Amino acid sequence: MIGFFIRYRRQALVTLALAGLWGIFALAAPTAFTNARIYRSFMSTIPVTLILTLGMTLLVILGEMDLSFPSVSAAAAFVFAFLHAKIGCPPAAAMALALASGAAMGLFNGFLVVKVGVPSIIATIGTQFFWRGLILLLADGLAIALSSIRGHWLHSLFVGRFGPWEIPAQALWGLAVAIVLGLILNRHPFGDAILFVGDNRKTAEMMGIPVDRVRMTTFTLMGFLAAFAGLLATLELNNWWPTQGEGYMLLVFAAVFVGGTSAYGGQGTIYGSFVGAILIGIIEAGIVSAGLVGFWTRFIHGLVIILSVSAYAGMARWRPHG
Repeated sequence: MIGFFIRYRRQALVTLALAGLWGIFALAAPTAFTNARIYRSFMSTIPVTLILTLGMTLLVILGEMDLSFPSVSAAAAFVFAFLHAKIGCPPAAAMALALASGAAMGLFNGFLVVKVGVPSIIATIGTQFFWRGLILLLADGLAIALSSIRGHWLHSLFVGRFGPWEIPAQALWGLAVAIVLGLILNRHPFGDAILFVGDNRKTAEMMGIPVDRVRMTTFTLMGFLAAFAGLLATLELNNWWPTQGEGYMLLVFAAVFVGGTSAYGGQGTIYGSFVGAILIGIIEAGIVSAGLVGFWTRFIHGLVIILSVSAYAGMARWRPHG
């Protein structure tokens, strides 16, 4: 048991943190946290941040960052909204093109970083402003209503409610993405390549790993997942907004690092980020339910991040004897 805990100590820590935080909120607001309604609400809102967090986890493990994903998410959703609402394109075709556009934007990020040689944090700051500015110009700063999509099979498939408990479909999609990426990271050569490249790029090259291809592919995957998350948010609201995605960045990076992914690359887990996204996602609702003002939200976010990364840093220095 001790050996198991040592091996999976990062996953155990974030799980205990989530359980502890839930326990505090359940004691502070028992009426809210014993009602199924709040959990259905979580399952409709957290998956968007979760999917973005999972994609970012792979990039951070790789030793890179993408600060453009809020704009990529909004831009891909704009492609869908414009094609369907303004052009009359069938929803399925519009969604396919939107996902392809997200992947293309991610590929462009990869091109700037890998082929041009711009550091990822600088390159994606630039593309964040570029894509956001472009869609604001194209949309003239106006929202696009998508009321006609409600009732369509595509809407039901991605954001409908299933079963007697009315589970939001996006929760199932978020779980599916986590399972697929978990298998890729832990059971597929591409996942091994991400870990090796993130740990030591030169050593990975000497081992014959196609480092540039791995980096380009991971940026492309991040763009695709950002587009998918943006589409889920758009379908849930039945509207596209010019400001869509702007509140995601801090939540996503908080979830990644609370989940135990190393900021230095080469180390991280999909499970940790999965739990981290849930932990970050319940904080605001828990604070409001407990009767505190919303100003506490950022304070608690910061406190959770500081405590978790400090604990991970301490564990990284600690080595069991024997």
